[in-house]
Amino acid sequence: MNIAIDAMGGDHAPRAQVEAAQQAIQTFPEMYITLVGNEEDIKKHLTNDKQITILHTTEKIEDTDQPTTAVRRKKNSSMVLAAREVKEGRADACISAGNTGALMTAGLLHIGRIKGIDRPALSPMLPTLDGRGFLLLDVGANMDAKPEHIQQYAIIGNTYMEMVKKVRKPRVALLNVGTENGKGNDLTKAAFPLLEASDIHFIGNVEARDLLSGVADVVVCDGFSGNLVLKTIEGTAGTLFSLLKKELTSSFVNKLAAGVLKSSFKGIKEQMSYSQYGGAGLFGLKAPVIKAHGSSDATAMFHAIRQSRDMVEQQVVTIIKNEVAKTEEKS
Repeated sequence: MNIAIDAMGGDHAPRAQVEAAQQAIQTFPEMYITLVGNEEDIKKHLTNDKQITILHTTEKIEDTDQPTTAVRRKKNSSMVLAAREVKEGRADACISAGNTGALMTAGLLHIGRIKGIDRPALSPMLPTLDGRGFLLLDVGANMDAKPEHIQQYAIIGNTYMEMVKKVRKPRVALLNVGTENGKGNDLTKAAFPLLEASDIHFIGNVEARDLLSGVADVVVCDGFSGNLVLKTIEGTAGTLFSLLKKELTSSFVNKLAAGVLKSSFKGIKEQMSYSQYGGAGLFGLKAPVIKAHGSSDATAMFHAIRQSRDMVEQQVVTIIKNEVAKTEEKS
């Protein structure tokens, strides 16, 4: 198994990617990794090159670049070359912490969509109180969606949770403004019966306020709504931790209390951290493509590598392809 990694994307590149790659080859002896980026910069952090190769390039796509233009013009960028490694069969999956829109474009242009998937979805795992997490799709790959796209997201999410996360009979829900049947806008009203007719465990509508309580294993929605949910959760978590830190350092007594509870606070922070869940899958493409968070450290990158390995090993793309084909036959 070979995983191609864009070593120049993200806030902590290439150190985070190199450290994660070295940890991965120690943890997974069958794995080979191709680090795509500036060889000189990569070698500054590389202490063990066993099963790690470097594909040298100095060109990279910036976060400020226009995605489609950048992918077409910067053909030797680290992100595009990583995608081409998959396209040309030298890698089984690719990972990048760089420009999200550019990775989506590179995936579509160089790897391609699964037949029957109209629009791939960007799908992160988000934390829940019980520690299991849930998969939210789509969170911004497509701002608009049709009812059949929502149905495809449900099939994709159900397959991923069953095969990779080993959740038996995942609970699939539709994000809505109320839990009652018939709630919502034209999109959710039309998507509801399609989800009911699918071969999944559809539990109906869920509201955004219940997501972190673990009400569902998979939650589907259009990219606009999903992105709002994602950014709200990230912003709220960051604000709460900032407020807590400010309060716990406001007096000598509070500092003493904080010292006693330090390990507990650390556990809460780890439970709510994205780094333990890997990256957001660009589901619906012909091979696994993982979008790691832009601020990913070595731990987060390692979990993104583990995530891509699990997807390859469990043949998630093939199973999604088969499930989509079954749905098309029924319709």
